[in-house]
Amino acid sequence: MNQKKGHVISSVLPGSIAEELEIAPGDRLLAIDNTEIEDIFDYQFLIQDNYIEVLVEKPDGEQWLLEVDKEYDEDLGIAFENGLMDEYRSCHNKCIFCFIDQMPKGMRETLYFKDDDSRLSFLQGNYVTLTNMSDHDIDRIIRYHLSPINISFHTMNPQLRCRMLNNRFAGEALGKVDRLYEAGITMNGQIVLCKGVNDGAELEYSISELTRYLPCLESVSVVPVGLSRYREGLYPLEPFEREDAREVLRIIHGWQEKLYKERGTHFVHASDEWYILAGEELPGEERYDGYLQLENGVGMTRLLLDEFARGREELRLKRQVPDLTVQEELSMVTGRLAYPYIQQMAREMMEDFPGLEIHVYAIRNDFFGERITVSGLLTGQDILAQLKGKPLGERLLLPQNVLRSGESVFLDDLTVEEMKNTLQVEINIVKSSGCDFINAVLGRHWNDLETKERGTF
Repeated sequence: MNQKKGHVISSVLPGSIAEELEIAPGDRLLAIDNTEIEDIFDYQFLIQDNYIEVLVEKPDGEQWLLEVDKEYDEDLGIAFENGLMDEYRSCHNKCIFCFIDQMPKGMRETLYFKDDDSRLSFLQGNYVTLTNMSDHDIDRIIRYHLSPINISFHTMNPQLRCRMLNNRFAGEALGKVDRLYEAGITMNGQIVLCKGVNDGAELEYSISELTRYLPCLESVSVVPVGLSRYREGLYPLEPFEREDAREVLRIIHGWQEKLYKERGTHFVHASDEWYILAGEELPGEERYDGYLQLENGVGMTRLLLDEFARGREELRLKRQVPDLTVQEELSMVTGRLAYPYIQQMAREMMEDFPGLEIHVYAIRNDFFGERITVSGLLTGQDILAQLKGKPLGERLLLPQNVLRSGESVFLDDLTVEEMKNTLQVEINIVKSSGCDFINAVLGRHWNDLETKERGTF
């Protein structure tokens, strides 16, 4: 809660219940159904009913008690200055694999904040270690039946978990999973795998233990530790090599086959990096159980390729001018991990449109180190340095994940406008789907295609 009671309303959605009730930005929400609101958990739970009483305080101190008849679970249409309606909870662990500890000094302060907040797990899909959750937090999750809760397990060996998280309570915190499971709370899990630490027999043990929580625990992702070049004084971790990746996949595939036969789910999934490092073909869509772990890079490449293939086929059907000529030279950047797939997609687009020339550049991560190969950790300065002097064509396409969420700023504070001015090229931002890729490439040529169904691949 703020020092002054209530939660400040920052905006009201046009046409919403709140606007109809003359609730306005600057008002304070004091209570719902005579219950003070601790944070977003309380708010989301209390607004569900068909009839609620909302107590609001105006800036002049006048209080309004508003009676609301609405659809069940219908939102009031208000947003708050703080999305959690409370302070963000930081992580007190010192995990041996923490990427934030591997960042250089002098960057934005917000980049060094380690969250371990169960409310962000529910709202945004963030993963929590459970070490920062009190019994009160667990009680509220169970009472409100909030799902899903995403949990960073890393290992089910309590002693090893204490060592990996550098927290003497990390092992016993796993007991909270039992309470969530008994209450029927939906969960997803992740394991950050560290070579020689929690892989091999420890990984086998962890997966075996985690299967006890099926079906409430819907999925578990296994992702390789990210190692930047800023590891001086940190735990001596080694990178995984090709044979290591193949062994990890052997373990995961073995469990997938067993669990699919027994439970009808593949349950444990390898992130895309393992397949690329191992030099093995990506699994088909059916192996990903509905893509429950996309945010952890599990199945993202398969989904991208499949969406692109479907969009390309539908594009062929929708074209009204079979001999349409597209004459344009453009460029795009990606991380080294996804480069072969983006290059393949660009090549297929050029086959469909012979007048199209696309340059695809795999950007080496000099800022964090060459072992970091995902596009989401590329900096503006690395992109700029490696594109100077290269043919860029009329437009440069950038993946959306190189920018801060909702902003036009790179991880190192360089702006898109600054990059545009330096490179002297138009810049377009591309969202993550295969159809977005097609739309971005053909963006200025849609007038020559059937436009009434634009973007509906």
